[in-house]
Amino acid sequence: MAEWRLGRGWTEPELAERLEAAGALHPNFDVAPSQMTRANGWNRYSSESVLAREGGGEPAQGGPFERARVAVAAYQFSDPAIVVGHFDATVPLLGRRMLLEIKVLGLHYLNAVVVAAVRDDRDAERSAFSFRYDTLEGHIECGSESFLLTKDGATGEIRFRVDASWRPGEFPNLWSRIGFHLLAPRYQERWHRAAHGRLFLLAHYGKLTPPRPGRGHLVHAGPDVVFESLPARRRS
Repeated sequence: MAEWRLGRGWTEPELAERLEAAGALHPNFDVAPSQMTRANGWNRYSSESVLAREGGGEPAQGGPFERARVAVAAYQFSDPAIVVGHFDATVPLLGRRMLLEIKVLGLHYLNAVVVAAVRDDRDAERSAFSFRYDTLEGHIECGSESFLLTKDGATGEIRFRVDASWRPGEFPNLWSRIGFHLLAPRYQERWHRAAHGRLFLLAHYGKLTPPRPGRGHLVHAGPDVVFESLPARRRS
């Protein structure tokens, strides 16, 4: 089950030890992504936004798609106040183990995932970069989550989409399970909106803080985010 702490996280040596141990863990589900439907008892949620626009054709060198791609691969879009990803950046993305430190109300839960699929296509019509992680044994959720960055070569429009299929996983105690049931929907939407806003800033500015606005002017702080949460259908 997930390791948890109150008020503090884990030291660098502790994380390195647990990351190494995660190499021996297996996914905590045995269902193909195509079978993770609401009718089969899986919760679904997704969000999508337009991050930026650039010239048509393939992504511009050093442009917003390229900056966003680097940020997606490094999991930099995640709000560290909610979820921090710990991983060895020297390990190739496909097959990489990650420790996700989930934070809620002063509690820290450490959960392991593995990057199970990577896509990196590029041409003048449409470019796409994505990866999917699967939860591993002991995670407080079980399921998959994917992150997709695309560019329409005709319009130059760059989009970011997050999709997840999940069920409750293993919890260290009963009150954690009850708290997750009560708080998860609010934190999930909050995380999604923050992820799109952070990636917007990274795509446009290459950092998380936008330029200082001039006196009396506002800086656009992020994209419009469409968030959808679909609970599993109850079987009669």
